[in-house]
Amino acid sequence: MSNAASSAPVGEELAALRAAAATATRSLRQRIERLDDDSIDLILRGARSHYAWTDKPVDEALLRSLYDIVINGPTSMNSLPARFVFVRSEEGKARLGKALKPANLPKMMKAPVTAIIAHDLDFWQKLPFLFPHEDRRPHFEGKPEFTADTAFRNAALQGAYLIIAARALGLDTGPMSGFSNAIVDEEFFAGTSLRSNFLCNLGYADETALFQKLPRFAFDDICSFA
Repeated sequence: MSNAASSAPVGEELAALRAAAATATRSLRQRIERLDDDSIDLILRGARSHYAWTDKPVDEALLRSLYDIVINGPTSMNSLPARFVFVRSEEGKARLGKALKPANLPKMMKAPVTAIIAHDLDFWQKLPFLFPHEDRRPHFEGKPEFTADTAFRNAALQGAYLIIAARALGLDTGPMSGFSNAIVDEEFFAGTSLRSNFLCNLGYADETALFQKLPRFAFDDICSFA
């Protein structure tokens, strides 16, 4: 057994931790049965993807609060493979701008912050800390395709958590593809195990640039029961 697994809580210590987790969950459900409709509108139903921005800044404290929410979202084996770069400086934006398609460049340059959502292909090396119950590293060591799939899938989930959490904190979001991942990786992650997934502009939107909301599928169009 690895040191990670042998140091995991067992016996009475584990039972106490599990009981505390159950109590905390029951307490949360007693306090909040569900979000109200206004909150749901804010984070998803009425929210929009934005492409124009005001000059109102986004300070570091708010980005740290955003991270503190995002990091609590579920991932497989608590693997947490996402890595975030918050691009704010002129120098950083100039580097990121090399990767963008021309139509997307002004959207990024005007935004107070652009988050690069990336994933770490070596995420599994942190599993002894993140998942101490047993050593899961053999699931990934020497298995690059499975490792890459797991990293991409779970980091994409974390990117979605970032969008929802940002809206919950009063920020507007503008997720983007339309860029060269290879150039982003060369500019920001050269010589590392990190790979970019997508970008998300963060700030306070200029709503006058919005178009009408585009159609969505009805439940029966794309859902089924089995």
